[in-house]
Amino acid sequence: MASTYSLPKSLYTHFLHFIGMTIGAFLMALALRVFLIPNELIDGGVLGVSMILGRLYGNQYLSFFLLALNVPFLYLAWRYIRRTFVLHMLAAVLLFAFFLYVIKHFPSNADPLEAIVIGGALLGAGAGMIIRNGGCTDGTEILGILINRKMGFTVGQVVLFVNIFVFTAYGWIFQDWHIALRSLMTFIVAFKMMDIVIAGLEELKSVLIMCAEPEKLSKVITHQLGLGLTFIKGKGGYSGEDRDILFIIVERLDLAELKEIVVREDPTAFMAIETLHEAVYGRTAKIALRRKHRKSLAKRLIGKKD
Repeated sequence: MASTYSLPKSLYTHFLHFIGMTIGAFLMALALRVFLIPNELIDGGVLGVSMILGRLYGNQYLSFFLLALNVPFLYLAWRYIRRTFVLHMLAAVLLFAFFLYVIKHFPSNADPLEAIVIGGALLGAGAGMIIRNGGCTDGTEILGILINRKMGFTVGQVVLFVNIFVFTAYGWIFQDWHIALRSLMTFIVAFKMMDIVIAGLEELKSVLIMCAEPEKLSKVITHQLGLGLTFIKGKGGYSGEDRDILFIIVERLDLAELKEIVVREDPTAFMAIETLHEAVYGRTAKIALRRKHRKSLAKRLIGKKD
């Protein structure tokens, strides 16, 4: 009988993360070599400082500057955050530096607008893939985490301050504020693309529903939309009565139909709707999602036949 061998799940997961970080590092290096550097644009953070040094002393040393400037942050992460993160960050930085060196002679004829839009999008997509797979190529966020622990400033505030300093320094060093402003626009494009890659295009909503007959409403929602839901025990602040609250995670496209069902079944119901950044589904939830998709597909097919 032939035996089959499969990789341990943890090893397989690490392999997938490594592939994702490799693709992300290549996209980032491509964005820099083909779009940003030929148009004298920079990114923020440690990478931005590395690019300023590269323009001053030669872009052939960009990989070296990137590695050297990230070493202190790797040490801080190793000592104060967690060592598994350091290993992921080290792998991402090494991959990024490697691709920067390999494709340093790529041809480029992109104009400034193409560099801002396409280069920024590629840079953000690459950074998003690296972060989504547990890595990082810039020590600015590590600095933000440590300052947040010591002084209370948020990570976003620290990153914003550092980037303002980097772009201001770039314009002052080369006495050209146009390249600094164009670099800032590139950073904004990259940041938005990174957010899309990390969070995904699907916009999820979390909905809390307080109604008179939660059992009845839950059956209608489950039957008509195929959505899973959770009962949360609550208590009326005014009446003091115990009641069940329905908690549902719904895609944006199903939200209108959900509201219509709730208002139709119980006009006195109250709904609280929030935007979710991300939702991670376990095995049971995935089964429910598959059932929902099969049910919605069947409804569409029946509608076409009619």
